[in-house]
Amino acid sequence: MTAAVAERAAELMTKAGALTKGHFRLTSGLHSDEYCQCAKVLEHPVMTEELGRMLADAFEGETIDVVVSPAIGGIVIGYEVARALGVRAIWAERGADGAMAFRRGFGVTPSERVLVIEDVVTTGGSVKEVARLVTGAGASLVGFGFIMDRSREPLDLPAPTKALLEGRTMQTYQPDECPLCAAGVAVVKPGSRPDTK
Repeated sequence: MTAAVAERAAELMTKAGALTKGHFRLTSGLHSDEYCQCAKVLEHPVMTEELGRMLADAFEGETIDVVVSPAIGGIVIGYEVARALGVRAIWAERGADGAMAFRRGFGVTPSERVLVIEDVVTTGGSVKEVARLVTGAGASLVGFGFIMDRSREPLDLPAPTKALLEGRTMQTYQPDECPLCAAGVAVVKPGSRPDTK
């Protein structure tokens, strides 16, 4: 992504309250002075449309037939990317067994070229599961697009990746080594998932 695209994406995210500063306990149990909650920007259709166009533009020149997103976080931005590209948008969701699957009559065919879109990626687990669904159906993966990539290690995905924002610079701390805790700053647990630790 160009610096101008990243700057505009950060501006939209900050304006929506999706990028915040403070003292946060992350789902991993680590502490941080920054937090990204993409859902806050996705509640604004005009901003989401613009972010979707930016991600679609990042794959300019590629033939794309369908956008696939993991539920639930990727559905809204995936739809906007698909709308900008003029293609259909579908999603994969977890079944009773906990595995990602196409449901609701969704699926891809061997002739289709697929772009996988997610709001935020950290470990890449969900998008890797979606990629296996896509390739298992015989379709081709064009790439992966994210509003924010906050992975710390290479994601090792099977197609090119593009992110509007890189979150690798976000500082995290073990709770017993957190300078914000040492300074007596109250900690907040944001997000939609319970702690894993």
